[in-house]
Amino acid sequence: MKTYYRLLTLISVFITLPCKAEEWIRINQLGYLPQSIKVAVFMSEAETHVKEYALVDAFTGETVRTFTTPKATGKLGGMNSTYRLDFSNFQTPGTYYLKAGKAVSPRFPINAQVYNGTADFLLHYMRQQRCGYNPFLKDSCHVHDGYIVYHPTKTGQHIDVRGGWHDATDYLQYTTTSANAIYQMMFAYQENPEAFGDAYDANGLPGANGIPDIVDEIKWGLDWLNRMNPAPGELYNQIADDRDHAGMRLPNKDEVDYGYGPGKGRPVYFCNGKPQVRGKFINATTGVASTAGKFASCFALGAKILKDFYPEFAAEIGEKADAAYQEGIKQPGACQTASVKSPYIYEEDNWVDDMELGAMELYKATGNPEYLSQAIEYGRREPVTPWMGADSARHYQWYPFMNMGHYHLATVNNRHISKEFTRNMRTGIARTYEKAVESPFLHGIPYIWCSNNLTTAMLTQCRLYRETTGDETYAEMEASLRDWLFGCNPWGTSMIVELPLYGDYPSQPHSSLLNAGVGNTTGGLVDGPVYRSIFESLRGVNMTGIPGIPGQDYERFQPDLMVYHDAIHDYSTNEPTMDGTACLTYYLSAMQKEGMKQACIPADKNIYVNGGIIRTDPSKKQISLVFTAADKADGADAIIS
Repeated sequence: MKTYYRLLTLISVFITLPCKAEEWIRINQLGYLPQSIKVAVFMSEAETHVKEYALVDAFTGETVRTFTTPKATGKLGGMNSTYRLDFSNFQTPGTYYLKAGKAVSPRFPINAQVYNGTADFLLHYMRQQRCGYNPFLKDSCHVHDGYIVYHPTKTGQHIDVRGGWHDATDYLQYTTTSANAIYQMMFAYQENPEAFGDAYDANGLPGANGIPDIVDEIKWGLDWLNRMNPAPGELYNQIADDRDHAGMRLPNKDEVDYGYGPGKGRPVYFCNGKPQVRGKFINATTGVASTAGKFASCFALGAKILKDFYPEFAAEIGEKADAAYQEGIKQPGACQTASVKSPYIYEEDNWVDDMELGAMELYKATGNPEYLSQAIEYGRREPVTPWMGADSARHYQWYPFMNMGHYHLATVNNRHISKEFTRNMRTGIARTYEKAVESPFLHGIPYIWCSNNLTTAMLTQCRLYRETTGDETYAEMEASLRDWLFGCNPWGTSMIVELPLYGDYPSQPHSSLLNAGVGNTTGGLVDGPVYRSIFESLRGVNMTGIPGIPGQDYERFQPDLMVYHDAIHDYSTNEPTMDGTACLTYYLSAMQKEGMKQACIPADKNIYVNGGIIRTDPSKKQISLVFTAADKADGADAIIS
């Protein structure tokens, strides 16, 4: 008995002792292009003085370079010491890890192919989010949509608005986010067509159809957007509402009753330019222009993108672009989304950015200088997107998160206009940079809901500004924003599901598919960290994991003010979003294009997954030999030699 009590006392002592202080190195798990900026972040729970750090060849164990330039960056949450470890001037391809203090980083590659196939990888999630026919489930959903509400003469009538994408894990559909997703994918394809492959058909099923997969996705979205604008002046903003939030279920099993019968159709909200409500909550709609401008820019650019693939459809939507734009002129103001049971909506306040972009795309499509003049006028009314440099904002208050109209005006053939809007782009970046320098991760984004979407927007703006001007002032922040999404963040996790597959990524995203055990949200960009105050104020968020597995909360790494949780029921930080994912296609395709340039190789037709070729050019009859090495790299030495 005495032995038992001694053992119990000993166990109690060990439990009450503090955990041993540890150290970590955060890196971009996907890897680095040889000529890109490369900075890792060292973190220690104890006060640690790092004087040097080493880059080690992962296969040979040999130190290939020692650096003596660590940059101390102070405390972060429970980390009493942090350092930025710059190894940008090392460019030799290979697989490596970093050592600093007692910490060793995960392995990572340096080569020109690390981003190959990553933009296409995001499209897995877009196909998974399809409404109507869903290729992931090989079944259809929401085929009865929908019934008009808020139209002065057509309320109650049926309208065919099948298609598009579910917004996130819920099954609502919004013009606000869908139109932005369509535009961003079109811009990605327009700028970097060589980065996209063809492995799926128009229905999203495996099998090439001669059309790049991103164009298939663009067409899917534009078909839906076209249905949401069936006639001039008739614009619709939303399908369904938060009555959808009735528990996790698969979309083809959605039986929510909106008053038309279980699963028999959902409301379709007409843009009437006035506040809308069907329950106890009311939005703050002031006009139609924010939605009208999005229709206009998508139709104008869509007509150009789809001309070679679907000429008749391209002509049809091209003719609709100006009519949609004119509705924005007639009814200036923001068109917010509507809710019934909860206060959560997309609280879009701004609208001149949407009209600016619509005018610019119409100008580029027609050459009519009147559109250019109007774009300039709209652009001057909001020189900087207000969230940039701010500490907080309401949910989607200033959306889209990046003003693409400013970029187009910055590149017009007029020195004065170009200079003005280049300055506007730089000002937004500079304001963000002022916040970023306070962070070891050089990350100056406000941690509001969907902070990863803001990260992607600023990442895009930094790259477009750098390419337009040649100014490298903010190149390190751009690299830090990129690396944040792939694991160089306090939690050491990629924010994209299964990218890279060998890394740490969200294993329990807020997903009905995962909850039902039918798959994961492959390729989806999750919301990302939020202020602790936001997390603690939201309804229904919790740390419960999938059955039998508790959600990982990264408690040891949570900074003081913000949190991120890899838990299926934390919809505030771990829910993938369709628009955030689509918006990342531009940057990742640009990185693939940059890698091709660094390697001095033309575009190839190989199909890549996680940086590796899974199928060579399908147009050629050839057999490829592949030497694999399992998860422990068994046989790697023999292959290398």
